[in-house]
This record gives sequence, C-alpha cells and structure tokens, in this order.
Amino acid sequence: MTSKMTSNLVSSLRASQSVESSQLRVSMPPLALQRYLAQGIFILAIAVLGLMALGSATRVMNAGLSCPDWPLCYGQVLPSSQMNLQVFLEWFHRLVATTIGFTTLMMFSVSIWQRRQLPVWLPKAMGFAMLVVLWQGVLGGLTVTQLLRFDIVTAHLGTGLLFFMTLLTIAVALYTRDGKTTEAPANPLPGYLWKAGAIGVVCIYGQSLLGGIVASRWALHQCFGQQQLCTVMNSHLVGVIPATLSAIVVIVLALRTRALPNFLRWVMYGSGVCLGLQLLLGYATFRLHLQVEPLTVAHQFIGATLLGTIVFFTASSYRLRVSS
Repeated sequence: MTSKMTSNLVSSLRASQSVESSQLRVSMPPLALQRYLAQGIFILAIAVLGLMALGSATRVMNAGLSCPDWPLCYGQVLPSSQMNLQVFLEWFHRLVATTIGFTTLMMFSVSIWQRRQLPVWLPKAMGFAMLVVLWQGVLGGLTVTQLLRFDIVTAHLGTGLLFFMTLLTIAVALYTRDGKTTEAPANPLPGYLWKAGAIGVVCIYGQSLLGGIVASRWALHQCFGQQQLCTVMNSHLVGVIPATLSAIVVIVLALRTRALPNFLRWVMYGSGVCLGLQLLLGYATFRLHLQVEPLTVAHQFIGATLLGTIVFFTASSYRLRVSS
C-alpha cells in the first residue's frame, strides 16, 4: 500500500512539473506574444533610423576614421585617453550598431524558440534580417580598414536602409490585435495602392543610394571646385524627379481612397511633410555646398524617414487587402 501511494505521489509530482515547464515555455497567449514581438521589432527599426542619422553625422564631421582600428578603438573598448568629439561619434556609432546587432539576434532566437506560437514565416524572415545585419557589420569594418572607399561606404548605407525596410515590413506583417489587422476596412483596398507604394519605395531607395554616392565621393565639392564628378552630382539631381513624383502619386492616391484606415491616412500626412522638408533641405544643402553639417544630417535623416513611411504604407495596404 505504501509503495503504491509513493508511486502515485511521484507520478503526480512529475505531471505537475510537466505542466509548470509547459507554462514556462509559453508565458503569454500566442496573439499577445506576436503583438509584443511586432512592437519590439518596430522599436528596433526606429533605432536603426537613429543609427543611420548618427552614421551621417559621423561622416560629415570627418569622424569615420577617428578610430583607426576595428572592431576596437585604439585597441580598447573605451578609448578614454584619446576621446574627443570625433572619436566619440565613431565609438558611439559602433556601440549602438553592436547593440542593434545583438538585439536582432535575440529576436531571431525568440522567433525560433517560440516558432510553434508564431507564424511559420517569421523565423525565415528574421533569419534574413539577421544575415543583413551581419553583412552590415562586415561592411562597417571594411569602411575603416579600406579607408572609407566610396563604394563600400555606399553599400554600407544601402544595406542599412535594406535592414530598416526589412524590419518595418516584418513588424507590419506580424502585428495583430485580437487576431485581426488593426482598423481593417470593411471594403478591400484597391490593389493599385500597394503597387504604387512599391514603385515609390524603389524610386526613393535608388535616390538614396545616389545621394550616398554623391556624399561618399564629395561630388558636390569636386564639381563646384574642380569641375570633376559633375555627372555623379547631376545624376542625384535628376533622380529627384522620379522619387518626388512617385511619392506624390502614392500620397494622392492614398488620400483619395475613402476606405483608407485612419492610421494609414496619418502616415500619408507624415509622408507629405517629409517630402516637403526633404525638398527644402536638399535645396539648402545644394545652395550651401554641404557646408552646414546639421542640414546634411537632417537631409539624410528625413530621406530615410520618408522611405520608411512609404514602406510602412505599402506593407500595410498589401496586408489589409489580403486579409480583408
């Protein structure tokens, strides 16, 4: 009798431990986990936007080689004796980039660990984001070891923008409220909205790369001062036309759509503000020959923000159309 009671007690303890273990593995409902993870990825995308602005400030302040080695700075984690404004910009840029890299790794790990509670596509999408951020880290090191070679600097910018767009798209696709897309319209959105948005993304991304080439080769200075690289500078000026027109088309089409959810309408208002500011900043930086560093940094930051709003709109309008 005693042996039987002991056996039953052991069985009960094992069952209890199994239930507790299961509860530890999934500490929140799947929809809540999905929503919080989407919010975390969106916050990470905002951090990447800030990192790109910090990188732009590092470049225009001629601080890109302030730390002559990589990944350390003067062979130290914190170069206190060599610290000045330029060294701080480069050091802090690396610190933020490293933090973002490890945060991406953590979210990638969560997507695998909780894959049964999350959409099946998420581990692959986060795996792609992980590869992009790893490549971005390699390019970051090469910008130092190759002494700011213009093609590597431009690729570094392009990869950063790609990472930013990837995170935004994943966050939009992942976000859910009570199992449904936020503010899903009663009628499906017209298909031309997300298609126009995709064209706008391509045009603005291409214009951003042209701007990166102009900046990394100092084409504006060389064209006005020595009549060199004027073709590079003019290509960026010509690129303003398709980028601007495509953004205007997206904004007009979106605001004319009655079924457009309010949150996307506000996003389009933001796109319009960013577009106007970007044109003004571009004109100012051109007229002042890139001599005012805050204007140059703001020009790059607002351009990336404009790209982000169009990406967010495109991904959201596509998801709303598919899910409605």
